[in-house]
Amino acid sequence: MSSIFTGLVEEMGEVLAIENGEKSLKIKIKCKKVLDKSKIGDSIATNGTCLTAVEIGENYFTADCMYETVKRTNLKRLKAGDKVNLEKSITLATPLGGHLVTGDVDCEGTIASITSEGIAKIYEIEIDRQYMKYVVEKGRVTLDGASLTVMRMTDSSLSVSLIPHTQEMVTLGSKNIGDHINVETDLIGKYVERLLNFSGEDKKEGILTREFLLENGF
Repeated sequence: MSSIFTGLVEEMGEVLAIENGEKSLKIKIKCKKVLDKSKIGDSIATNGTCLTAVEIGENYFTADCMYETVKRTNLKRLKAGDKVNLEKSITLATPLGGHLVTGDVDCEGTIASITSEGIAKIYEIEIDRQYMKYVVEKGRVTLDGASLTVMRMTDSSLSVSLIPHTQEMVTLGSKNIGDHINVETDLIGKYVERLLNFSGEDKKEGILTREFLLENGF
């Protein structure tokens, strides 16, 4: 069953070790909060990437990363001592304070600029243009697992604003121009695109009908 997160970072963990394999890697992370009531097999978002805990100790967990994960995310760039954003997958009893996040990273983005604006810092993130269609101004985006509001955008970049508290609570606050960020765009936008492009017999001449939506669970 797929895991869901909120994009509300519970804590910043510390990379204890990275073991590189052939098109894979094993990562060991020091942490505390996300281990509460966790067990082997549970999902823990690490820099926004859904990972399965294969080993859990008193103050760490270990996860294996397959090739697709290594290819798409910044986990391949980590080294011992680096900080990572962590969040356990939610249950039906978990308050939804951010937005629905799958932990399936779309791509890496690159920090293009960092500017101060009053008490806040504005981070401009450049991403592959093909994913900008899922980004809307004042919508939500997940950067290294943190749910943030898009304040402005261009054809190939999006900008978010971090107040001092958020700068201290997530890894983005300590990153620099040129650093790579995991980006997960809005889940709903992807489903809408799929529905609009679906070639089923109930979708005629590119028009999305009420009947089509009802029959497909919407």
